Amino acid sequence: MVASASNFYNDFDITWGDGRARILNNGQLLTLGLDKASGSGFQSRNQYLFGKIDMQLKLVPGNSAGTVTAYYLSSKGSTWDEIDFEFLGNLSGDPYILHTNVFSQGKGNREQQFYLWFDPTADFHTYSILWNPQRIIFSVDGTPIREFKNLESVGVPFPKNQAMRIYSSLWNADDWATRGGLVKTDWSQAPFTASYRNFNANACVLSHGVSSCGTNSSPSASRTNSWLSDELDSTSQERLQWVRKNYMIYNYCTDAKRFPQGFPPECSLS
Repeated sequence: MVASASNFYNDFDITWGDGRARILNNGQLLTLGLDKASGSGFQSRNQYLFGKIDMQLKLVPGNSAGTVTAYYLSSKGSTWDEIDFEFLGNLSGDPYILHTNVFSQGKGNREQQFYLWFDPTADFHTYSILWNPQRIIFSVDGTPIREFKNLESVGVPFPKNQAMRIYSSLWNADDWATRGGLVKTDWSQAPFTASYRNFNANACVLSHGVSSCGTNSSPSASRTNSWLSDELDSTSQERLQWVRKNYMIYNYCTDAKRFPQGFPPECSLS
């Protein structure tokens, strides 16, 4: 298990953007920039196979319409796994949309979207992914907003065999991001900036095919890796329901038009 006090110089590589992504404050802060010519992005040096991953983000302020800030875990290849946070920008004063998705073996189509109960551009907030063999839990400032359970028993593929890196990017998606592409990016507001700090990974790092968590049977591992068996307690369940009732704005499990043949099996079970 690796619990790392983060330093962006040690933990991440800037992968694109030609100078628009910057690591500042002795590795304590990372900023991504977007202008008309290009966005930018970074990825983790480590690959993880299960973990609890936290990052604090402060999103593009003001008129961010047309921009997308993506923060996600993903493996490679045509049957990849992926666990997604995407933040869809909006006109000044209109709320950001937090878009979530889970891909398993190359298949996604599991979108759920939320408004947030605060302004995500005014300060840093913590966005977390708990990924263990039983479930994936998306949380915001410690409040769970979504749970995707392992339902392989009824034929729903679950991400559990492919190591994933953390990726993040800021890019222009004004063909779809804001009101289905009706609102375009206002380049007079550029450059757009999203900021990151306080990365923490309490996770199993995969290196040369070997997990830092070793075998699950060792008692010391099970004590330090309590997140490997974490689940939502009754208080967390109540908070999850509060978010879903008050802030969820799209759920693939209620979109009958998309699934004329019937909803995916996890919709009736989760």
